[in-house]
Amino acid sequence: MVTAFAFDIGETLVRDDRYWGRWADWLDIPRHTLSALVGAVVAQGRDNADALRMLRPDIDTAAEYDAREAAGKGEELEEGDLYPDVRPTLGGLRAAGFRVVIAGNQTSKMGELLRALDLPADRIVTSGEWGVAKPDPEFFARVAEAAGAAPHQIVYVGDHPANDVEPARTAGLRTAHLRRGPWGNLWADAPEAEAADWRIDSLHDLLAVDFG
Repeated sequence: MVTAFAFDIGETLVRDDRYWGRWADWLDIPRHTLSALVGAVVAQGRDNADALRMLRPDIDTAAEYDAREAAGKGEELEEGDLYPDVRPTLGGLRAAGFRVVIAGNQTSKMGELLRALDLPADRIVTSGEWGVAKPDPEFFARVAEAAGAAPHQIVYVGDHPANDVEPARTAGLRTAHLRRGPWGNLWADAPEAEAADWRIDSLHDLLAVDFG
């Protein structure tokens, strides 16, 4: 029986528009250029940060991130960055008695920003805070610990077939693939996505499933 849900962050709960837009502004390149390159590397199954390396081959992304933060041009997150189905779905699941965890590959700063939004979740953590990132099995062991449930009692919800669905399945969690964002749509028919326990077009769909 499912007792808990764990949610990826980028393009599952939060739109990535602002993230890439601020990188484009910092590097002084057109936002459309960077957006197009992000799409290109996603289509090739590569790390989307490779888009930055295509524009600046010698870029030290960690150093540039720190420089952005020091200049007051770092990560930001507002209510409008959330997809509209986030609050009602998370709140509906908690009202139904499920434990709700938010856990994704994000920085420690993003963890702080998410918690400041007062989302209806029992725990919000990021890979930057844990020091381990998906698809490492240890990440999903931490998810199970945060959820306070056995892996088979947890549904991990995410858009990325290779980073979310496949490693969560391998770790023993149930999975829901969300067809949203570049990864979720472009790779919707990938074997990893098709192997998910549920395939959904909106987080609202979770509220209509009997997980008993």
